[in-house]
Amino acid sequence: MYTLNNNDINILDLPDEILLRILNKLHTIEMLYSLVNVNQRFDRLVLDRFYIHHLDLTIKPLLYHNSSVNNQKIFDGICTQVLPRIHHKINKFTIEPLSMKYILDTIDYSQLNSLSLVNFQSETLLQHLTGDTILLRLLNNQITHLTIDITDKISEIPDGNQLNMFALILSISKCLIDLTFTQRTKISFSNLPSTTCVSSTLTKLNITVNTFDDCLYLLDGCLQHLSILIIHIIEISDSSLNIDNTKNLPKLKCLSLTSYWYTYFYNNRIVPLLRRMLNLEELILFLSIKRNESTYIDGTQLYNDFLINMPRLNKFIFSIHTYIKNDHVKIDLPSKNDILNSFIKRGYQHVDTYADKKLIYNRGYSHVYSLPYYFNDFIFMTSGFQGGMFNKVRWLVMLDIRPFENELFQVISHSFPLLQRLSITNLQSQKNKQNSSTFITFAHLFELDLKRTHIDYVVQFLFDKNTSLPRLTHLTIRYEPLATVTQGFTNDAAHLTCAKIKRLVIQEPFVRPEKFLSYFSSLYRLLSSNLVNIGSSYSRSLSIHRSTTHLKHDGTISSKPRHDFKDSPYFGRKAQMPKHKNVES
Repeated sequence: MYTLNNNDINILDLPDEILLRILNKLHTIEMLYSLVNVNQRFDRLVLDRFYIHHLDLTIKPLLYHNSSVNNQKIFDGICTQVLPRIHHKINKFTIEPLSMKYILDTIDYSQLNSLSLVNFQSETLLQHLTGDTILLRLLNNQITHLTIDITDKISEIPDGNQLNMFALILSISKCLIDLTFTQRTKISFSNLPSTTCVSSTLTKLNITVNTFDDCLYLLDGCLQHLSILIIHIIEISDSSLNIDNTKNLPKLKCLSLTSYWYTYFYNNRIVPLLRRMLNLEELILFLSIKRNESTYIDGTQLYNDFLINMPRLNKFIFSIHTYIKNDHVKIDLPSKNDILNSFIKRGYQHVDTYADKKLIYNRGYSHVYSLPYYFNDFIFMTSGFQGGMFNKVRWLVMLDIRPFENELFQVISHSFPLLQRLSITNLQSQKNKQNSSTFITFAHLFELDLKRTHIDYVVQFLFDKNTSLPRLTHLTIRYEPLATVTQGFTNDAAHLTCAKIKRLVIQEPFVRPEKFLSYFSSLYRLLSSNLVNIGSSYSRSLSIHRSTTHLKHDGTISSKPRHDFKDSPYFGRKAQMPKHKNVES
């Protein structure tokens, strides 16, 4: 038994249970490089199969090292002193391009069956997939579970022909049963022959595609044994392609279908697809639906549309938005209780909803979802939201032509305790701003988008007497309300919040006032660390998520956003939507 002397405490005096807790806080690279070969006890703990069966060798901990020499020294040490001792015990690797050349180019891993390749450029990955490489041999003969994350936007092979990396991976992975494929550029199969993306072993696929046709392509028989499909579709629209959407899919047991953008094609595209899945056991839907001269989607409609065709379904998780436009007919809208009862009578007890009771400009909105809420994103929230508990939600998108009052934000702060990213679109002035004295805290919010809001919401969130945002570092906003609220970057009311901002997105160009950089003091330090020599003068540039801001020679700052906006039901313009890839905090 270990005893501790308060005057002489050594880490080796700690029991194994405490040491293991410490090891759990370390990244794999730090643990292997720093602790292996220190002594027998550390070797026994660090090289235990529980820790080494999955090695995450991504380079995040190496960001603290300033030179590639240090990185090379670390990986050389791991490759020469550690991996030869444990290579036969490793079942899974997570690696990046930098670690790839050290890890997979030297040693064979006889028990490796799962591989995650993250932050790869297509051209870099292609180099490892051609010739007699260890990666190619692994994919041909061993890998059953594969995750690929490709970060470039243009995928081309050196001769200039477009590369479909997804098809290439399928063609060389002879044992693959589980594939998660992510590519920043939109994946499309519309121009490919039906025999291009073929696999006789794949049973589970997680992928994001561009159109609904791409989804139909993957279900057209090329993946013979596919039983689990997790698919996000960027846009569900009409099609002129001749792809069969009638043949039954008896092997499909689980479907997760998500699509954020509003679609008019629920009835003639989504419903026919779901009716083909006669043996489905689990269904997850995240949909936004537009309807003309109609009413809100409810449990009765879902049952008649496709649930009646799924006798084996035992799990149904959903979040469904309905936006209706009734310009020419008058339809009685269902109440909240009507919508809930339509699910209850079909056996779905754990459901909640909020919906417009009356149309505004002949438009109405409803959102119905299963409980507990399953998804990380909560979009198109209106002022009709009444609360709940949404512990999983990290991104919230709010949009309405009715004002969002202070009381609603108080409800939101309690309902979304772990919220990290908030986007608000509302051009209406708050009515009760003068009467509210409630202090609101968003303890985990680090990204805030106010670029399409009334100035009242700028005051609501930037004034520290109204709202506490202790972790806010990313702000997207228009210059005019920002300058007005801060009184030309001089007042104290918003200074505390603005001083913490590290990434600022302002779409329009503006002349930088004298006190701008001192007001955004954290931003100033980031700007100063990225000096770019242009001729005889310098331009400070700030890299911002989804945009790049430049400080010009004349003192103006401009930024160009990377992403456009999709059609918004209330504003007839484009509204920013959540990304699936989490942004670094």
